[in-house]
Amino acid sequence: MIEFKSSYTQASVWAHTPAYSLDYYQNQSNIAVQWQVSPIWKTELDYRVVTAKDNGLDSFVMGFHDLFGIGQNGRDEVAEDQFTMDFHNAGVHVSDFEGDELTNALTFYNELLLFSRGPMSLSAGGSLFYNSVRSGQFARTSFEQGVQLNYSYITPRHSFFSTIGLVHRNSDGRLVSDERLTLENVSASWAVGYEYRWNQRHSFVLESLNYQGWSTNDPDFSEPSNEVVVGYRYRLYRLALEALMIENIRNMDNSTDIGFTLGLRFSI
Repeated sequence: MIEFKSSYTQASVWAHTPAYSLDYYQNQSNIAVQWQVSPIWKTELDYRVVTAKDNGLDSFVMGFHDLFGIGQNGRDEVAEDQFTMDFHNAGVHVSDFEGDELTNALTFYNELLLFSRGPMSLSAGGSLFYNSVRSGQFARTSFEQGVQLNYSYITPRHSFFSTIGLVHRNSDGRLVSDERLTLENVSASWAVGYEYRWNQRHSFVLESLNYQGWSTNDPDFSEPSNEVVVGYRYRLYRLALEALMIENIRNMDNSTDIGFTLGLRFSI
């Protein structure tokens, strides 16, 4: 079986600490193809582009935070629709980068089924990630290698999954060169998720995504980032549509503040 996947995400990035300030917006376009080569082996090729774009999320995000009693973390004290990055310790200020490409990446992933019995399965995967932004203020090249272990428990109405992984990073440079900000070469991530199917077509999705801090000595970026995903999925034969919301929780200064995704899947 071959599955084609595509998604589009609009997100807001906001962080404000004594060491740095981030205030900008980004849109991500993604397309992927997954091939079930054999009963125990599947492979996937994924391409994504992230661009700095004004997606008008400021007012919506503040209203959403007010509705659910989530603090604004200073967002309501600055002008809306800005594109700024300030790294105070390094003396770096970047602004007016709307339209710049932030990421241009290709990911190759392979997964091998290790164990399967009834609704349970255990698999291991490996990925190669290559990012190359050729021009602009964020021009850089990076290469990552990842491994992960996946567990799932799937019934007609309830689906549960979990995954844990490690990523090793190589990069030819970064936006801010500051010896006081030391980056991790290896970091871990883990996730758990649940899907409840009302019937054959409609289902509810809830996920928790967690990432180890990528800096060894920054108070915020050395802390884990935690994101919650809530969504709806609609299935019709070999077609699936989904709408997701991603919200950063706990530490508000080390990952995307909020994002909204529309996705499409089609299998043949």
